[in-house]
Amino acid sequence: MSELSVVVVAPDNEQRAVLHLLVDGTGVAKTEHAVASLIVAATDPILRKIQSIKPDIILVDIPRDAAPALQTIELLHQEVSGSAIFAVGLMSQPQVIVNAMRSGAREFIGSPPTPTDLLEAFVRLSAARRKVQKEGIRGKIFTVVIAKGGSGATTIAVNLALALQSAHGNVALVDMAPLGHTALHLNLKPLFSVEDAIRNLHRLDSSLLESFTTRHSTGLHLLAGSNIPLAIEPSTAEFARLFDMLVGQFRYVVVDGSSRSDASARLVGNLSQAVLLVSHADVASLWSANQIRQYLGQTGGNERLQLVLNRFRKIPGFTEADVEAAAGLKLLWKIPNQYFAASAAIDRGIPLVQHGNTEIARSFAGLASRLTENDATVKRAAWSLFKIS
Repeated sequence: MSELSVVVVAPDNEQRAVLHLLVDGTGVAKTEHAVASLIVAATDPILRKIQSIKPDIILVDIPRDAAPALQTIELLHQEVSGSAIFAVGLMSQPQVIVNAMRSGAREFIGSPPTPTDLLEAFVRLSAARRKVQKEGIRGKIFTVVIAKGGSGATTIAVNLALALQSAHGNVALVDMAPLGHTALHLNLKPLFSVEDAIRNLHRLDSSLLESFTTRHSTGLHLLAGSNIPLAIEPSTAEFARLFDMLVGQFRYVVVDGSSRSDASARLVGNLSQAVLLVSHADVASLWSANQIRQYLGQTGGNERLQLVLNRFRKIPGFTEADVEAAAGLKLLWKIPNQYFAASAAIDRGIPLVQHGNTEIARSFAGLASRLTENDATVKRAAWSLFKIS
């Protein structure tokens, strides 16, 4: 017996038949009912039929004239509690995707979908339902900033996020840099950015927030930065609301702050479990680190600031104590000097932690472990799509 029950809503006869077959072809879901017309009112008999079925998923096809289908999604979202709504439509229409998510769709699947597309969406829903979090437990934020341009904050943020994702799962990477580069490091082409999430704060829920992220092949969620400098920066209050939602949804949130040093960077730093100030072990970089430390610490929270040395190599006569004295910070971690490997990783869009059992990959895994060493350990049951609780 299939685990997930599905209702298909598609006015087009051919599309309805195809979706029916694709759902059943996943092997983990079954089409319980197929609806040939869109829903126009809360009194519609079709709506009552769907309510009586209580499906796990309602799959709604969005044709080129999207407005009626979006109205159907909104009605279903309001009237059919407990069912996840998946929209199927053209990925070339970003505004339709946004509107579908605003109306209540949990997933937007490209048309024409494949069995793999549907299976992956079903797995995500199953995994979300299996998440068990203790009451009051919220995610943690790790923010990465640089002392001096070119120190490698984005490289560290990306690889730290991937290392946390590998070890724990349910990780988001947020690009707050003035000009976002995290997507380039991950070889992703996001449709949306932090700006889109901020602009829709008034109606942002977990589904819409997730729709603004781009999933990496590892499962990491990227909330991308802007690809052009913003004319008007979001306010600190807007960032506070956004990060409040992020920590309610993700176990760990890694922030690439790069060279950002403004009130919003300071706010996010104050919300963070740790702020990693990335520097090289030269006098100019460490002097800059001390200046950034003083700025970020003006509103308190100096204990969260920790120094990470990137491209580290030993300098005769210059000790770790000298480094800490120059930066005014305790040294948390050292990333080995592998500049050419890091440059090649960026050019290829394959981050360093995905390069196998290398020294630098182990270093990022060690940093992730160090940051989470005091977190409560949760013993996990073996993963299964068919164990939904």
